[in-house]
Amino acid sequence: MPGNKLDPIDRKILAELQADGRMTNVELASRVGISAPPCLRRVRTLEEQGYIRGYHAAVDARELGFEVQVFAMVGLQSQAESDLVAFEERCRQWPLVRECHMLNGEVDFILKCVAPDLSTFQRFLTESLTAAPNVASVKTSLVIRDAKDEPGVPFEVLEDRLNRDA
Repeated sequence: MPGNKLDPIDRKILAELQADGRMTNVELASRVGISAPPCLRRVRTLEEQGYIRGYHAAVDARELGFEVQVFAMVGLQSQAESDLVAFEERCRQWPLVRECHMLNGEVDFILKCVAPDLSTFQRFLTESLTAAPNVASVKTSLVIRDAKDEPGVPFEVLEDRLNRDA
């Protein structure tokens, strides 16, 4: 399990930064119980090793005028690796697609899309997504409301498992 490679302080650092990526190094060091210089070294190492991929602000899409959120389930005609990669690359080019996940089962990909209004999403759906090469089917579901939108991972579950396995 990859979490085993990290010691408890590294996991605490990640949990704290996941909850608040803007805190100062001094505050972070205080929260995890070490001094500031080794804390900064650990954070830099976690960044270099890819555990921390970046920092961003959690913005409110609806407050910014993106009223429509849609999940699109996409089936492809061909699942050859080159076709899968080509579709993933196309998704990275579409601004309305905020997440793209390849799945097993009945659909090949699920896309999380945002748009300012239904007509903008409909235009994307008809002119870009369903018209894209290799797309066989698209089923969409409009989000009515968000019950939970928690970023990151549940560190407490990892800690429980590591403590049980110890």
